Amino acid sequence: MSADATRRRFTRALLASSLAIAVGKVAAQGAVRKPITESGAVADGKTVNTAAIQATIDQLAAQGGGTVVVPAGRFVSGALFLKPRVHLHFEPGAVLECSTDMRNFPGRRTRIEGHFEDNFTPALINAKGCDGLRITGEGTLDGAGRPVWDRFWQLRNAAKDPHNFPNLGLPRARLALLEESRDVLVEGVTFKDAQFWNLHIYNCQDVTVRKARFLVPDDYPQAPSTDGIDLDSCQRVTVEGCYFSVTDDCIAAKGSKGPLALEDRSSPPVEHIRVRNCVFKRGHSVLTLGSEATIVRDVLIEDCEVGDVRVAHLKLRSDTPQHYEDIHYRNIRLAGKSASIVDIIPWSQYTNLLGNKPPQSTVRNISFTGFSGTAGTLGNIAPNPGQTTISDILLKDFDVRLGDGELHATGVSNLRLENVTVNGKPYTA
Repeated sequence: MSADATRRRFTRALLASSLAIAVGKVAAQGAVRKPITESGAVADGKTVNTAAIQATIDQLAAQGGGTVVVPAGRFVSGALFLKPRVHLHFEPGAVLECSTDMRNFPGRRTRIEGHFEDNFTPALINAKGCDGLRITGEGTLDGAGRPVWDRFWQLRNAAKDPHNFPNLGLPRARLALLEESRDVLVEGVTFKDAQFWNLHIYNCQDVTVRKARFLVPDDYPQAPSTDGIDLDSCQRVTVEGCYFSVTDDCIAAKGSKGPLALEDRSSPPVEHIRVRNCVFKRGHSVLTLGSEATIVRDVLIEDCEVGDVRVAHLKLRSDTPQHYEDIHYRNIRLAGKSASIVDIIPWSQYTNLLGNKPPQSTVRNISFTGFSGTAGTLGNIAPNPGQTTISDILLKDFDVRLGDGELHATGVSNLRLENVTVNGKPYTA
């Protein structure tokens, strides 16, 4: 055996050994399990258990790690902060409910909407620098959001400019904020009635969200900002087997915003995202790029069922240099009546050039392949005039029934339609 071959073999063995040790460490850290009731948490649906649950987290962290267990019952809490090597597990019937008294969520510096806000509401579950984190089980994170939503609409409707009323216009808690962590698993948990975003993942790598559910009541027409998953400046994320029924974006790719966004080193590109075998019953779109996004590339969404939900919404901000590339949707089964399939269009809410010249943006290599079922319309493609270059858009192997059978497209180069059947007839742009 040559020296090079020997070195390669040794390197592979060393990597395999390191991986086995890492996996063993994660398993060992999670082996110690401590129910929150041992620290005095009470499942009566009214006692605020923040101190007791945080004590459980802190005790396990001091002992080298373990798993915080939420048993069956309804436990109310304010903001909680996980520590490295401390995991969270929900037993069947367990509910961890957000307090609606924002005094239980003292303002602090937090990442939100493409920047760091110096004093805003933390999430119910906060985890930073928690490599190997596991949040698992058949329980529920409940945002108890209805009174917060009602208050939001009351304030927005009374505002001088309701369209631009800020999402940060009142304190409200996300259900989970996971930051700067690697090798993260969120599995089996139900996220419901979030006051703000459900699962916000910022600057994380190698994340899997599996068999999770994201819910808003069917009888509430528009719960504000109830995004299912916000992928903020993340790389290598897999979302699989999840269920979405919300009233904002099901999944949103997020980063920075504004004319100087490319200089923002705290907002690396969103890239290498895989979404598969999910059900999207309700929401603004399956995947939205924006509202705050600069570079998004290498995204694949496949083998999903989509109700009356827009499949793709690529928001083109006139105040932000954007680069959207290699975004692909394939094998999508539609069951809607009014939503569009693709919208690549200008988006103007909260626009602010800060006195700078309008920046240039690029959208390229976006494909939609293997679509069947019913929807409202093929959709709309249009640039911000003089700012956006849109090219290489492909629709292929469609057999769909639509209320509006037209694709309304302008300002696109190399728009291709191959084997597209709309309402039983071949369609060409």
